[in-house]
Parts: sequence; structure tokens; C-alpha cells
Amino acid sequence: MTNVEDRKTELRELVAEVLEIEPDELTDHGDFVEDYDGDSLRAIELLARIERKYKIEIPQQELATMRDFDAVYAVTAGYAGWRS
Repeated sequence: MTNVEDRKTELRELVAEVLEIEPDELTDHGDFVEDYDGDSLRAIELLARIERKYKIEIPQQELATMRDFDAVYAVTAGYAGWRS
């Protein structure tokens, strides 16, 4: 992956899989809990999958901020060292 759009597409697919929705249903600002019926177990699963896929470690405290796709991307990019 070399650019932001490719990374976002790949991450969107991962998040959608965890939330059990189609990637095109996942909006940038849709709240995982309110809009997609996410729960704490799915949040932990999402964190684990991101860590495995990108070989990074994200503290569980970050879960509080990872409530929509844009936030997940921002946190992942920050820990993975991706540049915008």
C-alpha cells in the first residue's frame, strides 16, 4: 500500500467485516455503537485485527476515541507511522 486511499479502502473492509456490514455501508462519521450496533467485544476484536494486520500495538485506551471510521483511521495511521 502506498497511498492514503488504498489504506483507507483496506481498513474500511476490515472494519466492515468486524461490524458485519458491507464496506459501502460504512460512512466516515457513522458511530459504531449507535449506527452499526457495535459493542465492546467488536471494538476489542477490531483493535486486535488492526494490530495483527499492520503489526502495530495500540493501547486499549484508544478504543474510547475509535468510535467512527475517521477516528479508527487516524489512530491506526498514527501508530503505524503513515503519512497523509
